[in-house]
Amino acid sequence: MTDASAARGTSGARGTIAVVPDAEPGLVAAVERAGGVVAPLGGRTRGIVWSGSSGGTALVEALRRAPGVEWVQLPWAGIDPFAEVLPSFRGDGRVWTSGKGVYAVPVAEHALTLTLALLRRLPRRVRAGEWRRDHASRSLHGAEVVIVGAGGIATELLRLLAPFGARVSVVRRSGGDVEGAAQTVTLDRLGEVATGADALIVAAALTSETHGAVDAEVLAALAPGAVVVNVGRGPIVDTVALVAALDSGHLGGVGLDVTDPEPLPAGHPLWSSTDCVITPHVADAMATTPALLAARVEHNVRAFLGEAEFVGCIDLDAGY
Repeated sequence: MTDASAARGTSGARGTIAVVPDAEPGLVAAVERAGGVVAPLGGRTRGIVWSGSSGGTALVEALRRAPGVEWVQLPWAGIDPFAEVLPSFRGDGRVWTSGKGVYAVPVAEHALTLTLALLRRLPRRVRAGEWRRDHASRSLHGAEVVIVGAGGIATELLRLLAPFGARVSVVRRSGGDVEGAAQTVTLDRLGEVATGADALIVAAALTSETHGAVDAEVLAALAPGAVVVNVGRGPIVDTVALVAALDSGHLGGVGLDVTDPEPLPAGHPLWSSTDCVITPHVADAMATTPALLAARVEHNVRAFLGEAEFVGCIDLDAGY
């Protein structure tokens, strides 16, 4: 169900909300603060707040046990852990919401950190064991930047990039301008806007359209010495092509919070590259994550009770 069609809940008072598979205390408290009634999964359950790391099959089983559920809140911005089962729920009349936008601020901050570190060649200098000067550093001021994705992370990144005077092109699935971007284009024009760019930042959801979108052709189009940062999903970037572009010297640096495969196995060439930084999918800053998710849950419980608009609605057809 889309944001437009799943605006306001009306049925919350008729049933209970289950926080499953783990009754995480912070999420239970968030439901109760909003006026919801928390109870174990069962026949009276009308809302589910998914709290665990288990994916699709466990969710299917929960919905089988509670067929009256009208709203499901998933915990992450990306819904790919549930991708195999969600299509079967298309048109089921339920409201589906996710954590998209919840983690935008810390993830955008992480993306900016990686971008600046790579442009200043910090990975190489952190590994240095002697005083050796080089002048390969580049500045973000006035740089040509491409952001793949137009959600909350991209919006926050545009705000963070504004003081640098960077010229930012945003690449999105559908048409429509993004405020703060110099230009907004659809995914089929990624290669065009990547041409000559100094930095490419991936902050998109993983869908059939974005899978492998940053390929060898896109990487080759970037300016020599350009940097690539991925805080979206690993498979959006072709890993083999990325390694080749880095090894050839065409890329100045790579920063990855997500990889393909994930986790990246020990011994993978990216681990030993002097111009690569890998952070183990921690861009959302775990110290702040529980409070951010709890705030989203609290808001959407109010929407479920008919007191607000749902936020983070999932389009099951689009896959995010």
